[in-house]
Amino acid sequence: MTDPSEPTCRLIRPDDTYDGKQGLTYFNGIAAETVGSKGICMHLLTIPPGGRAKAHMHESHETAIYVLDGEAIALYGDKLQHQAITKAGDLFYIPAGVPHLPINISDRPISAVIARTDPNEQESVVLLPELEPYADAAIAQLTAKKIT
Repeated sequence: MTDPSEPTCRLIRPDDTYDGKQGLTYFNGIAAETVGSKGICMHLLTIPPGGRAKAHMHESHETAIYVLDGEAIALYGDKLQHQAITKAGDLFYIPAGVPHLPINISDRPISAVIARTDPNEQESVVLLPELEPYADAAIAQLTAKKIT
C-alpha cells in the first residue's frame, strides 16, 4: 500500500466535472482536492456556444490558459473595458487580482486547458457582481457586431 504522505505521481482522467463559482463547469483535473498538489491547479474547460462566466477575479493567483479548440472573447480590466479574442493555439495570461470573464459568442464550443498557481479548485475566486452590467453591455455590443 502507498503511503499517502509520500510524494508520488498521480494519473487523473477528467471523467467527472464540478461547477465553479464563476458559473462554468470544469472537468476534474490536477488540484489539491484530487492529487494533493501544493502549488498548481490544472483543468479542462469547455464553454458551449453562448456560454460565459460571471465577472470574477482570482485574488491571489495567476492563471494561464491554452486554447485547444474554438474561439472566445476575454473581457478584462477594472470595468471589463479590455477585450482579447482567443483562438485555438493561443496562450492567455491573467495576473492575480485582474477582473475578467470569458464569453463564447460563436456557434461552436471552445475548449481550453486552464492552469493556476493556486492548488485549490476555487479558493481565491472572488465574484464581482458589480461588474455584470459592464459585461452585459460589452456582450450586447459584440453580439450586435457579429450580426451586422
